[in-house]
Amino acid sequence: MKKYFWLIPVLLFGGQAQAGESVVQALTGQYQQHGAGLADAAHGKEIWQQQHMQKKLKKRVSCASCHGADLRRSGEHLRTGKRIEPMAPSVNQERLSDPKKIEKWFLRNCKWTWGRECTTQEKADILAFLQSL
Repeated sequence: MKKYFWLIPVLLFGGQAQAGESVVQALTGQYQQHGAGLADAAHGKEIWQQQHMQKKLKKRVSCASCHGADLRRSGEHLRTGKRIEPMAPSVNQERLSDPKKIEKWFLRNCKWTWGRECTTQEKADILAFLQSL
């Protein structure tokens, strides 16, 4: 909680889009402190579409498999069928606004889709891609 304490005024007093950008900038800065280079939205899009063998489903999946090709629309989880709200911050203002949620979902989704945690570079690139939508 302490490392995000400085975000409280931004989230309380800034606009939602501005707060989302600040959260992404803060997380990207942390990733760079841990070895990531500059965030690359084009590479983030490639990562988003890369297919990996999902062990439980025994088939190849990507982030887009659940979130959909158009991230301005809702997706659906492959295994549970649960609705996933749009990922694009341009249509879903809650996206990219909470650093704890971002980290939680990176951890879960990278492990589920790829069978491993995301690297700091992958996280930075994916955030840059999502922020560009």
